[in-house]
Amino acid sequence: MPTKKALRYRDAGVDIDEADRALASIKKFARATFTPGVVADIGSFGAAFQLGGYRRPVLVSSADGVGTKLKIAFLTGRHDTVGEDLVNHCVNDIAVQGAQPLFFLDYFASGKLEAHVAAAVVSGIARGCRANGCALIGGETAEMPGMYQDGEYDVAGFIVGAAERGELLTGATIRAGDALIALPSSGLHTNGYSLARKLLLEVAGYGPNTVLPQVGATVADALLATHRSYLRAIRVLAKAKLLKGAAHITGGGITDNTPRMLPKGLAALIETSAWRIPPLFEELRRIGNIPEDDYRRTLNLGIGMIFAVPAKSVARAEAVLEKAGERPIRVGQVITQKRGRARVEYR
Repeated sequence: MPTKKALRYRDAGVDIDEADRALASIKKFARATFTPGVVADIGSFGAAFQLGGYRRPVLVSSADGVGTKLKIAFLTGRHDTVGEDLVNHCVNDIAVQGAQPLFFLDYFASGKLEAHVAAAVVSGIARGCRANGCALIGGETAEMPGMYQDGEYDVAGFIVGAAERGELLTGATIRAGDALIALPSSGLHTNGYSLARKLLLEVAGYGPNTVLPQVGATVADALLATHRSYLRAIRVLAKAKLLKGAAHITGGGITDNTPRMLPKGLAALIETSAWRIPPLFEELRRIGNIPEDDYRRTLNLGIGMIFAVPAKSVARAEAVLEKAGERPIRVGQVITQKRGRARVEYR
């Protein structure tokens, strides 16, 4: 039977006024990231960007999220870093193909929109965009009652970058004998959180404020450490004509991601003694007695990026990275894949 009571959108769970408050904050953060290529303000039906400065441009795009790392943000009420995680993850994914990020769009969805939470998330997105020279030019803020638990949301990012066709990093020139140089991660980055949460919060019974003595941080601080950007390191190596290929170590770890830059018939030989696995990862292994293969495929184990460089130039490549403030680790070399063997071998 039709109701005689007047119903508004707010009565169905969608608050347009709260959305307007969120949008006002978002516009402020986004405008602070604008670069000369931006030709339309936030609020248009579509975002516009003028591409210039390229002779034979190739657009490189990616979309991603931050997975169940969001659960830690919900648990702690700390929402200002996951947006930066999102941007840096997306930037790394296109940077390993030789692209310079141009612009970024975000998608933020919740069951009940809280303007201050959305603003905190977007503040992190804007901070990441500014740091990477990338313009935040649009996005979507959706309020969908019944789709998410109270106090929870999801966020995704979409990035577009560009590279000269002749400067794309395809890995095609990688050869057996080339050196593999790694750069440290800043923590779990955005992968392995379902396992990490289960082990730390359920199996070990720790709370977010429990101090992990081996790590020197609370559980919350350790798990919310920001996924770092490797854009500058990639660019300085590429400018020096030393970079043959790059692999962003995300879900799948070194085992699954390193082969993504290698031509068919080649494999990576990784020297496990080349670096010390950070205490956080070792604590997770201790708590869960994680099998070695799972350990290497679920977590980055302290390595966030691997470069392939000519063996004869490895010392120069390390010097270039050190000058850029990095701590390069010589982790192995490219080898010919043996019949029936994996594309990553550990020694």
